Order: sequence, then structure tokens, then C-alpha cells
Amino acid sequence: MKQTRIFLLAITILLFAFQPAQAVSGAPLPLVLVMNIDGPIAPAVQEYLARSIKLAGQQGAELLILQLNTPGGGIDTMNNMLQDMRASQVPIVVYVAPRGAMAGSAGTVITLAGHASAMAPETIIGAASPVGGQGEDLGETLKAKEMEALKATVRTLTERRGAQAVQLAEDTIEKARAVSASEALQAGLVDFVATDINDLLAKLDGFTVVTVEGERSLHTAGAVIETIPMTLIESILQMLTNPNVVFILLSIGVQAIFIELSSPGGWVAGFIGVVCLAFAGYGMGVLTVNWFGLLFLVIAFVLFIVDIKAPTHGALTAAGIGSFIVGALVLFNSPGTPQFQKVSMPLVILIGILTGAMFAFIIGLALRAQKVPVRTGHESMVGRDGVASSDITFSGQVQLGGELWTAELAGGSDPVCKGDRVKVVKVVGLHLVVKKTDNI
Repeated sequence: MKQTRIFLLAITILLFAFQPAQAVSGAPLPLVLVMNIDGPIAPAVQEYLARSIKLAGQQGAELLILQLNTPGGGIDTMNNMLQDMRASQVPIVVYVAPRGAMAGSAGTVITLAGHASAMAPETIIGAASPVGGQGEDLGETLKAKEMEALKATVRTLTERRGAQAVQLAEDTIEKARAVSASEALQAGLVDFVATDINDLLAKLDGFTVVTVEGERSLHTAGAVIETIPMTLIESILQMLTNPNVVFILLSIGVQAIFIELSSPGGWVAGFIGVVCLAFAGYGMGVLTVNWFGLLFLVIAFVLFIVDIKAPTHGALTAAGIGSFIVGALVLFNSPGTPQFQKVSMPLVILIGILTGAMFAFIIGLALRAQKVPVRTGHESMVGRDGVASSDITFSGQVQLGGELWTAELAGGSDPVCKGDRVKVVKVVGLHLVVKKTDNI
């Protein structure tokens, strides 16, 4: 027993002796959270940022890295994001990446709002001149107001960076100037050019930032990196800022609603239509659209439906395809609309042709249905053959379709004997008018 105790004590001593130095010291590694914005600045992105800032505070993160690649977005959404960023107690580093990315328009101001900022090689920043909600140039007075407000914002965000950085930031607003990563670094507009997250963390170690709580030196050596993904709802809402997705949802929604109206009684088409139109409505509220194009889309589907109800051998369907394509282009691709908010023209043409083809197929079914002989009612009995159940000189009885009918002899017909085959000429009330046919 004594030997066993000595053996266990020796094992315990050895285990403690070979513990890693960090475990003995108990010093935790710094935590760095990374979020990724890749696409237009939209309300879903704002919610994503606010949630990430809150999560970084709850987990005691050393800093939050906002990896950014955006062509721009709404000024109101941008201003809300700036307020969240500047009020954050956790330092936020905006990193324009990966290679080939851009911080355009509103993305420029968001980059400058970070407590530190960096860019990957081969990225650009700038072109932040304001435009109207429909992508058009603003009026002279309104443009002056918006531009001066944005210039004041970027001056506030870059005054610590020096006169050259302030001037470049104002030029991105006033002259829509864009610069490369190296040019931005040379002017002091950003703090670092880093090839990747690890390179960025190495350069940030020991760097001093100023938050709402004052100056703070960053400690990022050996940091643990964790990514904050978008939630499902945030991802769906962000996806709805894609004009191609919105266009497809709008096409399906309007088409489903018209199908429901033309053939009421079901609920599947109507439900799908309402859901698709609700999503499309959200997307169009975020995107730059010309609402006049919606009128052409409605006209297109009206023409498709009318061609089904009153077939014109495809003439209205062809007109509907033309109206559909024009409507989509007017809705999303009006002059002045930012390039990233324009719908793909091949997609518009393809959807227009497929929609027209579907309605043309329905029209074809309707035309064929008109040529099918009537199979119910009195009209369906005319021309059918039966067998006389009695002699018919003026009236008698006929066996037809398993039923016994009172029959009258048609004028000009030969007398009918029992067992002869007869053909129905017409139906008068509950009586058949028949004539004798050749017996087989």
C-alpha cells in the first residue's frame, strides 16, 4: 500500500513538472473576432455589424475586424453603422480585402470610421460622390448639402491622420476620386497594407487606437481568431439586395398572383405569389429602381392572361414578352443606376422568353381543348349509334349507352325494325330523333 502511494505521488509530480508554461501562468490568449461584409451596404449589414459589436463586447474580444468588400449603399444605413462603430468600446479595424476588393462610395466612409484601417494589395477605395435614390444626379442645392455633410463627416474621421489624408478623403466625395491601397497608405488614409488577417494582426500588435474609453494599445500576438457568420435571416435579407434575385422573385410573384386570379379556388399559387412579392418588395425598397418599369411588367402579365382567355394565336403573348423585357430594364437598368444594382440583360431576356413560352403552352392547350368533341350533356349524344328495342314507324324505343330512350323517327328515314342500328340525329327534351343506319 505504501509503495502504491509513493508511485501515485511521483506520477503527480511529473505531470505538474511537464505542464506547458502558458497553462501554469494562466494567461489567456487575446480573442479577435472577424466579420465579413461582401456586397452592398444595406439594413441587413447594419444589423450584422450591431450584433457583432455586441458579441465582441460580451466575449471581451481584443478587437473586431470588419473585412469589407462593397460598391457602396444607402447614406442613412451608412450613418447608422458609423454611429455603432464610433460608440463601440471594442476597437474595430476595417480591412478592405481580399485582393481585388473595393471600399466604394459608402464603404469609403465606413473604412475611415474604423479605429484602425487597412487594405489588402490590389484593392481600391474612393468614388464616394452622393447620388439620388433612383441613381440620378442630385439637384444642385441638394447635392451641395449632401456633399458638404459627407465632407464634414470624413474630415472628422481623418483629422488625426494629417492634412494629406483629409484632402484625399474630401476628394473622394467632391471629385469621386478613387485610389489604390499603396496610394491610400502613402497619403495616410489607411494605417496598413496587409496581405491577410495574420499579417494584419502582426502589424496591429502594439498599435495604439482611440476608442470612446480613450487610448488603448492593441495586443494581437498569438491571438485566437474566430469568425462571426451572418445569421440565416441576415443572409436572406442581404441576398435580396441582388437585383437578379429580386427580378426573379418579382417575376414569379406576379405570375403566381395572375394564375391565382385567373383560376381562383386554390391557394398554393396565391401563397407563393404573396411570399415572392413580399421579398421582392423588400429588395426594391433597398435597391435603386425606377417604379415606372413595374407598370410594364404588370401590362406584360395582363397580356399573357388575356391571350389565354381570348386566344389570338400568340400575338398578345409576343407583345407581352416585349413589355416584360422593357419593364425589367426600365425598373432596374435606368440611366444613372449604379452598375452593381443593374440586372443582367441575358437573364431578363431568358426569363421573358421562358415566361412567354409557358403562357404559349397554356394557350396551345386551350386551343386544343376547344376542338375536343363534347362528351357530356345532350350535345354529346348527337351522332352516337344505338339499337332499336322495338319497331319504329313514328315512335318507339332505342337502347343507347346502357339506357332505354324514347325515340322518334327522323323525317326521310326508312322504317326501323327491332334490332336495327340507328344513329341519333338530335335530342328533343327526353326524346331522341333517330334514323336508320346500315346494319353491320
